[in-house]
Formats: sequence, C-alpha cells, structure tokens
Amino acid sequence: MTTGSSLDRVPLGAHLVGSVPLSDSESVFREAATRLGDRLRRIPDGETGIRTNWIQWQWPLLAQVAELEAADEEPGPFGPRFRLREGMSISASDLPDTGYRDAALDSWQVFSRLKREGTVSPATRFQVCLPTPLAVTHIRIVPAAQAAVEQAYEDKLLQELDDIVEAIPADQLAVQWDTAVEFALLEGLLDTFVADREPDILERLLRLGSHVPAEVEMGYHLCYGDVEHQHFVQPADTSKLVAIANGVAAGLDRPLNWIHMPVPRDRSDDVYFAPLKDLRLHPETELYLGLVHITDGADGAAPRIEAARRFVADFGVATECGFGRRPAKTIPALLDLHAELAAPIA
Repeated sequence: MTTGSSLDRVPLGAHLVGSVPLSDSESVFREAATRLGDRLRRIPDGETGIRTNWIQWQWPLLAQVAELEAADEEPGPFGPRFRLREGMSISASDLPDTGYRDAALDSWQVFSRLKREGTVSPATRFQVCLPTPLAVTHIRIVPAAQAAVEQAYEDKLLQELDDIVEAIPADQLAVQWDTAVEFALLEGLLDTFVADREPDILERLLRLGSHVPAEVEMGYHLCYGDVEHQHFVQPADTSKLVAIANGVAAGLDRPLNWIHMPVPRDRSDDVYFAPLKDLRLHPETELYLGLVHITDGADGAAPRIEAARRFVADFGVATECGFGRRPAKTIPALLDLHAELAAPIA
C-alpha cells in the first residue's frame, strides 16, 4: 500500500476477471505470473485477438445459422437482432462451434508449457471464462426466439465445456461463468422472455455451475457491464449481487470456489457495502471485490477497502470487469497495482 493508508491489513490475493489485451496468451501468462504470481490462484488466457470485446465475436457465428434471419426492426445499440425463421426450430446441432473450446485448448498448451518451464507456479490453475447463454441470446435475439436459441446455445456450449474438462486435468483447471446481462435483467433494462427474473436467473446459474465437475474449480464473475468503462446502470448498492451470490452458494451441489463483485470508483460509502453483511458464503468460497481502479491507484482504493472491511472480513481484490477495452500499454501498471494492494495467498 502507499504511504498514508490506514488499513490494518491488506486484502488476501488478487483475481483477474478475464480479458487482458496483450498480443497473445503467452504474453498474458508471463506478465501475470511475473507481476502477480504469488497473489493469484488462477490465470486466464486474456481472451486475446477476436475475443477481446467479450461476446461480440459470437455475432458472426449466429449470422451463419440457417434457422435464423434478421428481425424486421431498427437495429439496436449492438446491431441487428435475429429471429427464428417461420415454422423452424433450432437445436445445438444447428449451431457452429462457439470457439470457446478451441481457444481454451490452444491456450492450455501454452500454459502447461510455461508451467513445465517454471514460469507459472505449479499450484496456479488455468482459468477458462465462459459467457452465460442468457447473455449471448439476449443481446442479439428477439424475445420471441430467446428461449429456443438459449437452450440450443447452452447445449452447444456445455458440449464444448465437456471437451475442455476431458482434455485438461481437473486439478489444473478453473471455470468462470461471466454473469453480466443477468444484472441488466434484474435492473429491468432489457426486454426478455424470462418471467420471474431472480429465481429463473438463479436456476440457470445453478445449472451451469453444477455442470462443472467438483474437482474443477468454479466461480462467478458478477458484473454490471463495462461499455466505454461505464456500467449499464450504476448499482445502488451490493444487494442484488449479494442475493445472487447467496442463491448460488445455497443451491450448488458442488464447491463454489469464488465470487467476484464490482465496486464503482466513487463508492466508499456504507450504503454501497452494507448488504455484504448478509453474504452467506461457505468457507471454501473466496470473495473478490472489484475495487481496483487505475485512475485513482492505491490511494483511491484504500477508502473502498476500508469501507468493505466494515461489513465483510476477508476478501481479495480485482477490477470491476476485464481489461479488454483498455490500452495494452496500461496493463503492466494495472497488474502492479493489484500486487501493491493484495497480500500473497501463501
């Protein structure tokens, strides 16, 4: 911590949410391991290349599906939406490969080599970040077709997850479900076929989480978006985040290894953090708070850490979302900031 912080102790460990806009996965692994190695339990591959902007690389894949056609409507902020062609149904076999399996297996080869070379610690796991099917279908599918496309996409994605789990040793793997559009639904910002939003969202998150074998680490990145470094709506407090975290913690039939929550830069007040006192996580679950902001550094993070500490005793640090929309030249300093704010995990 920088001089002048009144913190009695620093948070334990750091978490990288996912995207890290360096040139390739090897660069991400090397930078993260070098700058944050003893503070990380897991390292993602950075979602480099065409994956940098979260799920937007999935839109061209949907455009290839014969059962879908452009909806007769004005394009929204993310482009035109698709609908099912009249009289047609859709299943996983109608969809092209999502690309998540191939990207993970390619990056795993690099990660495992760097482990053998000693660049990455033997205890560090390879983190695979996956979108929820609800997210992919809600942004570019009209509500009338969302249920059908969501089921087909979920089946396809879980098939690819099965291939990832088969190829990568369970004690080397961690899977993160990126949960963002769900909070746009909970805040009433998107039209949707989902009728009973919180229980229906929890049902889906539990189904996805339970599909990951217990020997593989698994967690959720809870998110309010990061378009142009702005949330789709500023959360009033952590109450909706806590409700979802408690729901998955209570409902899973396997370990929940981590939960990540965002913290806006201007929130160091008790109102934002107070719902954390109601958080009911099991002992094995790590909490990471996304209170690291490069724009105000360690001194700016200190009051956010202190405020959180008034309501929850133990947590690690992270940014609010992935780094993918950030210039690559800022990444080393951002990783170093994580290291400054977090204590080693061992």
